[in-house]
Amino acid sequence: MSNPGQKVVLITGCSSGIGLRMAVMLAKDEKQRYHVIATMRDLKRKDKLVEAAGDAYGKSLSLAVLDVCTDESVKQCINGIKDRHVDVLINNAGIGLVGPVESISIAEMKSVFETNFFGVIRMIKEVMPDMKKRRGGHIVVVSSVMGLQGVVFNDVYAASKFAMEGFCECLAVQLLKFNVTMSMIEPGPVHTEFESKMIQDVRQKEFPGADADTVNYFKNVYLPSSVDIFETLGQTPDDIARCTKKVIEQGSSARFRNLTNPLYTPIVALKYADETGGLSVHAFYHMLFNLGPLMHVSMKAMQYLTCGCLRSRTISPN
Repeated sequence: MSNPGQKVVLITGCSSGIGLRMAVMLAKDEKQRYHVIATMRDLKRKDKLVEAAGDAYGKSLSLAVLDVCTDESVKQCINGIKDRHVDVLINNAGIGLVGPVESISIAEMKSVFETNFFGVIRMIKEVMPDMKKRRGGHIVVVSSVMGLQGVVFNDVYAASKFAMEGFCECLAVQLLKFNVTMSMIEPGPVHTEFESKMIQDVRQKEFPGADADTVNYFKNVYLPSSVDIFETLGQTPDDIARCTKKVIEQGSSARFRNLTNPLYTPIVALKYADETGGLSVHAFYHMLFNLGPLMHVSMKAMQYLTCGCLRSRTISPN
C-alpha cells in the first residue's frame, strides 16, 4: 500500500538485470517518493529482488505477477492496484535475438515482437486511459540505441525496437495534450547475466539455413567485435536505473529520447548527418569488416570523438 504523496511506479520484468535494479533504487529513494510495484512472470524468481530490496520489501516495494504477453495477465495486474492508479509505468520487460536471419524462424521473430512491441502496447493501453482522465502520468519505455540505429545480425531485435520508437513517437504528441509524459530510455550494451548467457549460447549454436560465409562472419567477425564493444562501452544495470530515476524525477519536463551512454552519440549522429543512410551503413561496414581486428582501438577512438556537446544530448547516470 502506497503512502499519501508517494507516486505509484509499476515496472515490468523485475526478476533480474535492469528491472531489478530500477525497482530497488526507486524503492530505496531517500525521500521515499515512490511505492514500487515490481512485476515478473513467475514469482518463484523473486529471491534476488527480495534480497536486494532488503527492508524496503513489503513497505515501499511490493510484488505482482505479470506476463506482458497476455491480455488477461495485464488486466488482472492493473485491476489488483488500488483504484487502478499508476503514476509511472516503466516498460522494461524484453527479450533479445541475434544471429543470421536465414536461421531464425518466423515463430522466433514473432516471440520477440510479442514481448518487445506488443507487450509494451498492452501495458500502455491498460494504464493510459486512467492517466488521460487524471491529466497526469509518466510512461517510460526501455528501448535501445538499436531502436535508433540498426546493428548487423541484430535484425529482428532492432526491428522490434524501431517499431516501439515509432509507436511511442506518434503517441507522445497526443499524450502532451493530456499532460501525460512519454520518455524513451535508450541504452547501448549493458552488462547483465542475460547478455553474457546469450553470447555464450550463440557461440555454440548451429545456424541451419545460413551459408558458411555468413556463419563465419557472424561467429568469427561479429561476435569478437561485439564482446569488445561490451567490454569497452558497456554500462551496468545500476547505470541504466540511475538514468531512469533522473528521467522520472524530471517529470513533465523530461525529454522524449534519453540515450544513456554518451559514447554512442557519434554513431547516432552519423545517421542524422546523412539522410540517404549511406554514411552510417558504410561506417558500420568498415568498422566490422575492415577494422574488426582493431575494434578495441576503434572503440577507444570513439571515446575521444565524444565531446562535451554530444554528452549534453544524453542523460548521465552520474
